[in-house]
Amino acid sequence: MQHKRKLLIVGAAAVVLALVAGAYWLGTQQSGVAPHADKSGIAAAPAGATGTGATNARFAHFRVGNRNVKAMYTDGETVWVGTSGGVIRYHLGSEDYKLYNVDSHSLLSNGVFHLNKLGDQLLVGTYGGGLSVFDIARDEWKNINIPDGLADQFVYDSKRAPNGDLWIATWSGVNRVAGARLADAKAWTIFNVANTHGGLPNDWVYALDIAPDGSLWFATEGGLAHFQNGAWTHWQHEQGLGAAYEQVKDDIKFNSDPAQVSRHHAQQKADQGLSNVNVAFNPNYVVSLKVDKNGIVWCGTWGGGLARFDGKQFRNYTAKDGLPANHVFSLFIDPKNQLWIGTSHGLARFRVGADGFNVLRTQDGLFADNVFSMTSARDGSLWVGSFGGVAKLAGL
Repeated sequence: MQHKRKLLIVGAAAVVLALVAGAYWLGTQQSGVAPHADKSGIAAAPAGATGTGATNARFAHFRVGNRNVKAMYTDGETVWVGTSGGVIRYHLGSEDYKLYNVDSHSLLSNGVFHLNKLGDQLLVGTYGGGLSVFDIARDEWKNINIPDGLADQFVYDSKRAPNGDLWIATWSGVNRVAGARLADAKAWTIFNVANTHGGLPNDWVYALDIAPDGSLWFATEGGLAHFQNGAWTHWQHEQGLGAAYEQVKDDIKFNSDPAQVSRHHAQQKADQGLSNVNVAFNPNYVVSLKVDKNGIVWCGTWGGGLARFDGKQFRNYTAKDGLPANHVFSLFIDPKNQLWIGTSHGLARFRVGADGFNVLRTQDGLFADNVFSMTSARDGSLWVGSFGGVAKLAGL
């Protein structure tokens, strides 16, 4: 019985999905010994991709080469994986896979930021290629861009509201598509800083979510925004969003400051009084967002840690509270209502009631320490996307 169980673990971990330019997904064996290379391209994981935790039977690794995994979405037995080289469609049961990208005449850009479902259609938010829509049953793609009503060709997120409207986060504001009628030009509306009179504090919108009361929350480069009953409200660092620089400066190891290479970011830092800060820190940059079942808003900031907002006041968590790092790239609430926090230096699970974190890094079994995306499969496993690959974590 024990021998049979080991074989099942090894078989499940030995999944290989072909990608472009010779890159592959690779699952590590339970024993920690990768299979020999063969004509299919199966090979050992790259150096540094597997730590001591990778031999843990809870983990399987999948490699995608020199690409980021910025988005994932599960739909029954299908896992969709969005990379900077296109979208992979992977079937959990049969282990069949297919890659969709520019070369297959599916996408207008291979950089994928976002994946979601709208009925039988897969929505793919891309980096510069607009919103690509895949009719799964018909195996047909169409691409939506600025001439169709999209606010910007960079698409970061989408959610469907209880009233049926589809909301889309872009780098030039937010779209509302009445009734999710994508083909109806009259259904498209754009909200930005100008036409909301500053209610939306910044046009660069990275994420959105819908609260239990049906209102909408938006993560922007200029703070947290809320839309309810036609009215906009927003909060910034001066109202408590993100930890103060003095609190986090000693823990910031991520020194790539966008203001050093971008006039846009440099102006924002000047406007926010951060010109003398020469590390990657801007607490008004909300780069990830989730609203839990109790209506609590969780915000991942750029160097200011994780912010918890109950509608009245903020509580900020940083590395000093046990967070792996103060740059929070992704947030995910699993089917057990557990909050997972993906950072620049590890993954954390929030311990409810303890105001603390359980932390995982490569030595514990993650593929890489930078965590850009997460999803959960039907079997309860957590899939964690990083640079270069994915870690599948079972037994949560």
